Amino acid sequence: MSPRRLLVVVALLRLLSAQPLEDRARALLDAKCNGCHGAAQMSGLDLRSSEALLKGGKRGPALPLIMKAVRREGDLQMPPGKTPLLKEEIALLEQWVSAGAPFPKAAKTAEPAWWSFKPIERPLGKNSIDEFLNAKLAERKLRPLPAADKLTLIRRATYDLHGLPPAPEAIDLFLNDQSPNAYGKLIDELLNSPRYGERWGRRWLDVARYAETGGYETDVSFTNAWRYRDYVIRSFNSDKPYDVFMKEQIAADEIWPGDLERDGGYNIPKEKLDRLERWIGTGLFAVGPVNYEFALSGDQFRVEWQADAVETTGAAFLGLTLGCARCHDHKFDPIPQRDYFRFSALFAGSEDREIPIVGRYGLFDYARFVPRQEKADQIKARIQRIDKARGGRAMTPSERDERETELRKLGDAYLKAPARIQTATILAHTDPVPDTHILDRGEFTNKGEKVKPGTLSAIGEALEINEPAQGPFVPQRRKALAEWLASPRNPLPARVMVNRIWQGHFGRGIVGTPNDFGRQGDPPSHPELLNWLAAEFIEKGWGVKAIHRLIMTSEAYQRASSPDAANTRIDAANTYLWRMNRRRLEAEEIRDAVLHTAGQLSGKMGGPPVVLPLSKEEFLGIREPELWPITLDPREHTRRSVYLYVKRSFKMPMLETFDVPDPVMSCARRESSTVPPQALAMMNGDFTRAYAAKIAERFQGPNAIEQAWRHALGRLPTTDEKQRAEAFLKRTTMADLSLLILNMNEFLYVD
Repeated sequence: MSPRRLLVVVALLRLLSAQPLEDRARALLDAKCNGCHGAAQMSGLDLRSSEALLKGGKRGPALPLIMKAVRREGDLQMPPGKTPLLKEEIALLEQWVSAGAPFPKAAKTAEPAWWSFKPIERPLGKNSIDEFLNAKLAERKLRPLPAADKLTLIRRATYDLHGLPPAPEAIDLFLNDQSPNAYGKLIDELLNSPRYGERWGRRWLDVARYAETGGYETDVSFTNAWRYRDYVIRSFNSDKPYDVFMKEQIAADEIWPGDLERDGGYNIPKEKLDRLERWIGTGLFAVGPVNYEFALSGDQFRVEWQADAVETTGAAFLGLTLGCARCHDHKFDPIPQRDYFRFSALFAGSEDREIPIVGRYGLFDYARFVPRQEKADQIKARIQRIDKARGGRAMTPSERDERETELRKLGDAYLKAPARIQTATILAHTDPVPDTHILDRGEFTNKGEKVKPGTLSAIGEALEINEPAQGPFVPQRRKALAEWLASPRNPLPARVMVNRIWQGHFGRGIVGTPNDFGRQGDPPSHPELLNWLAAEFIEKGWGVKAIHRLIMTSEAYQRASSPDAANTRIDAANTYLWRMNRRRLEAEEIRDAVLHTAGQLSGKMGGPPVVLPLSKEEFLGIREPELWPITLDPREHTRRSVYLYVKRSFKMPMLETFDVPDPVMSCARRESSTVPPQALAMMNGDFTRAYAAKIAERFQGPNAIEQAWRHALGRLPTTDEKQRAEAFLKRTTMADLSLLILNMNEFLYVD
């Protein structure tokens, strides 16, 4: 414990000493114990009243155990974590227990003990990001670096918001704009571009553990997953309020119910298509890992699906590791096992379902031509019988002729068959709604007490949902969850999201563990700033772009990234942001930047995923190569990386080399490793060599060197660089020089 914190605690204890013993003990319990053993009743123990204390919990009477636990005698050590109670605090509890553990006659409701569970309160006296940061810098005698130059700023901002290098024309425009609001205009232009949604949509897809297959041995395909990906991109581009974004993903089907029937015409009305767009948001729960072998037991499949829904909701929106409470009470956070299964029950009665994106008329229109499809299926079956009859045996000339004739008939039949109806995968309801039980050790076969659906007792107002005991009804459980999440009284979603945005700009969040705001996560480096940002976020309508502007127009964001020896001695990790953090491009950014430099990057947005060709060696990594359906149109192969096929059992080798996340679970923060295969991929990889050749084709003539430098690095070469490049070209080719540029640190890193 720091000397300063020790002085604060001692002063507090002295202040409390003037109060009655029961008041002092109650204050200590509220501060250090009741976060877990209050409303949450971890291990069945409630320390808020004499009656509950005498009753005890799962381990029996509480008083003997309390003192043993706080003294850390044995396996049970409280409070959890590395920080024990002070000797003075233990002495106070000993005195209180000796006196019979009296409680105040009129006990007040305990405030949450853990910082992230406390209500968001706007700090007084400060009204900008820099006021909070500069106060910390001054306190630690750190000298902030000056602003970066304009070229660095435009490159930094463009990569942060677009994941792409700035075009030379945009650089020239910004450098030549001497108006005082030039930088503000740049930020607005970047935020208003469709490239913004692609970049920040990809960040959310990391959190949403997005993939287009289920993983495990079966690795089944999710044919409509791309609709959720496009929904996310459109949501960021339209600056959809984050509370609405949450509600749509949790419960759009319950909050905005309806149908897709036409109203007397051939087209589905716009308001119904808008409703469908909201429903697609629930695809969050249809793109997670799935072991379809669990479907051999309906109970097991349902339990595992609900577990994924609970853990994803906890990580993405609450920043909590709810999965730790599946088998037993959470060891560190006030989340009892009962709360876990009450939360799980919110998803009981829901399942992913494929729905046609047509009304009833469209289904009839399709059914009219189904016989053509049946004819094609019959021809296909006949060809399969021919193949089966001859086994491994070589075809005779007559068999070959017969088979080729049938193949021609099959092709003609499929051309005439009706196109498959477009569908979307959303959450829908099952009937009846299955019961939810507390499962001993989390095993689906070990059913214990039945529980009702509800939210977490330690956060905000605990939600109980009362439903009719019998008879059909339309569940509203996820709607209740969505409204609880989006309530301003719930302090976690706003804190968690502004922390994610902060991390996207500085490389590290104010809380360094974005998916864990609990006791095992990192404490906030600037708690008052986090509160202020969260309050701003809510008060200004949950607008994500507004938070981008706040952050990016701060002095802290615009600082240079150069080193400083004196500051490094005090804060080597740059926790207090006396400079900007330098970062390596992410995997998708590297691929997209190479395509952009070569003038090959497609601007096409949305649609089914692109499946790229693989080398013979890369194909060896796929268990069933026929399940890698290469996109036949080569123009699709230069689409942005956010549109590439995401297969759980096989990651694109180049992207994997540069730390693309494994979508088996929500990714809080990407790794940024430095390993030899990265250099080999950039120098010898088929992709970089092919597009280095394209760069060479693009830039010819006397200004080729200058053009390549400008498009790759955003600047002209220095005199020395140009001379060395010219000497290099005398020995080799422009393609080799282009490859060398793509391997420069300046290309792969953003200052």
